[in-house]
Amino acid sequence: MRDHLGRASALLAIVTAAAALLGTAPRAEAATVARADRPSGTIGGERLASRGEIVPAGVRRPPKTKAAAYLVADADTGDVLAAKDPHGHYRPASTLKALTAITLIPKLDKKRVVRPSPEACNEEGSAVGLVPKPIYTVEDLFRALLMVSGNDAANALAEANGGMRKTLAEMNQVARRLQAYDTVAKTPSGLDRPGQRSSAYDLALIARAGLAMPDFRRYVSTKVAKFPAPKGHYEIANHNRLLGRYQGMIGVKNGWTSKALGSFVGAATRNGHTIIVVIMRHPGWFWDEVADLLDWGFAVRGKVTPVGTLVPPLSETPSPSPAPVQALPAAPAAPAVPPAAQAPAPAVRSSGERSPMAFAVPAAGGALALVGLLAAYRLRRARRTARE
Repeated sequence: MRDHLGRASALLAIVTAAAALLGTAPRAEAATVARADRPSGTIGGERLASRGEIVPAGVRRPPKTKAAAYLVADADTGDVLAAKDPHGHYRPASTLKALTAITLIPKLDKKRVVRPSPEACNEEGSAVGLVPKPIYTVEDLFRALLMVSGNDAANALAEANGGMRKTLAEMNQVARRLQAYDTVAKTPSGLDRPGQRSSAYDLALIARAGLAMPDFRRYVSTKVAKFPAPKGHYEIANHNRLLGRYQGMIGVKNGWTSKALGSFVGAATRNGHTIIVVIMRHPGWFWDEVADLLDWGFAVRGKVTPVGTLVPPLSETPSPSPAPVQALPAAPAAPAVPPAAQAPAPAVRSSGERSPMAFAVPAAGGALALVGLLAAYRLRRARRTARE
């Protein structure tokens, strides 16, 4: 009796696995799918896998910060000069708006007039005060997004791009192209949502990509601008408290929620060189600490062995030329295997623990293998029945 129950359990497990591969069972979690294209190893260098502080030898240590994670990098060379828990997963708050901007700036005509929906205008949190009237250009909305952290502007831009679902999919595609594998966008505004995350390393990649866009650079460095209103206009001022106060400050974006705490990604240029500083999960006033980290970065750049590197976007990574192959007779086309079914590399850990390795089996090959297993099981069962 126990043997029969054991065989039945084994058969049930095989059938369940076959159903999952053939699409009749729930799909793998989105996080597993998102990790499928991640290369092995730690992005930016193995030293950046550490959760502690990572500093170069031969110079004074970076100034202290209360942030749970930080990173200082040379934007020109990509050298990471120092970091703490750079790949730790944290809530990004409004620093995620930098990803929204670099995703949508190339796609939307900045002179286009937009009429936000009432839902966009009523978004919670920080807002520029949109009304559902066609009085805003896309450029107005980008200023509101990056200067005053308008959550209503973030939603209006997503609507102008064809909707929330489309925009989030494109934001996550851009993150993958930048090799920002720690980042998962669930909102264009950065408001906390389950599963939304980024890292100090990823925010540096995103900021570096933004600084290469003239419009992005102009928006984040604007101190004061006129903003449309139903009867005229009013002025908006940039929330970055280092603009005009720190020499050479460019931008980029600060953020805060009660769950994320304080976060900031910014850059400054002196003597033709640009330093990027990122902090995440800071409990209080961080502006002075950011200024000190920028000073340290300018002082040591070019004088130390970097602890890591900011990797280039995948489109800029040279691909080796394929070796010539001998032509073979044509064969019937195999069914396409969706990217989600390809085997992912090991997952980089979150801010708490390392994620377990996730494996996936190509759907077509997996189904054939399971058919073979079922056939073998039935043959073995028939032989045992013949002997009994």
